[in-house]
Amino acid sequence: MTMTGTYKTLREEAFEANREIPRRNLAIYTWGNVSAFDGEVFAIKPSGVDYEALEPESMVVLDLDGVLIEGTLKPSSDTETHRILYREFPNIRGITHTHSVYAVAWAQARRDVPLLGTTHADHGDTVIPCSLLMDEEAVKRNYELETGKLIVKTFRDRGLNSAGTTMILVAGHGPFSWGKSAMQSVYHAVVLEEICKMAYLTISLEPGIQPLPEHIVRKHWERKHGHAAYYGQG
Repeated sequence: MTMTGTYKTLREEAFEANREIPRRNLAIYTWGNVSAFDGEVFAIKPSGVDYEALEPESMVVLDLDGVLIEGTLKPSSDTETHRILYREFPNIRGITHTHSVYAVAWAQARRDVPLLGTTHADHGDTVIPCSLLMDEEAVKRNYELETGKLIVKTFRDRGLNSAGTTMILVAGHGPFSWGKSAMQSVYHAVVLEEICKMAYLTISLEPGIQPLPEHIVRKHWERKHGHAAYYGQG
C-alpha cells in the first residue's frame, strides 16, 4: 500500500521506531509505544495494535493541543504523556515508553538507578531518576496527562535537563526515554534497560557498592559529550 498525506515521512519514522521495540526485546505484546515529533505535530502508535500488524499508515498524527491531524485509529493511551513532554521539553523529537523488565523492576522498587559504572557514565552523568508515586487526586484527574506532569516536575525539582538526562522511571509504572529522533529515543530505552540490569546484578553481588567516583564519571561523560569529545569518528 502506498501511503499519502502531509505527514507521510513522520508516520514512517514513528512506524520504524515502534517496530524496534520487539526487535530489541523491550516489550511483549503491545506493552510500549514510540512517537516522532517534527516540532509542530507528532505521530504515535495506535492503541492496542500488535507491532507485527503495524503499517506506516497506522500511525496517528496529533498536534500539541491533542487535536487529531491524520489517522483513522485511536492513538496510544499514553498520548497525553507524550504531548506534555513535547510541550515542556522543546528540544526532543522522539519519545519511547515500554515495560522492559529491569527498568520496571527499579520503577516498582521506587528507586533511582545509581551511577555505578562507566557504561552508565557514557550515557548520563547522574543517577537515572525515579519519580515519586502519583497521588490519588492526580490519578483521578487524567492519569496519562498527570504522568507527563510528574516527569516534568521531577526534572524541575532535581535541577535536571532533558538534553543531559534522556531517561526516567515513573514510580510503580515504568520507563520513558527521549532523544533527537524517534529512533534515538528507542536507543536510549535499550541503554536504560541494560543499565538497570547491570545495576541490579552489581547490587546483588555487592549490596554495599558505592557510586562510581566523580573523576571517572566526568572522564567518561566528557569524552563522548564534552567540548573536547573524542569518542567516535567526529
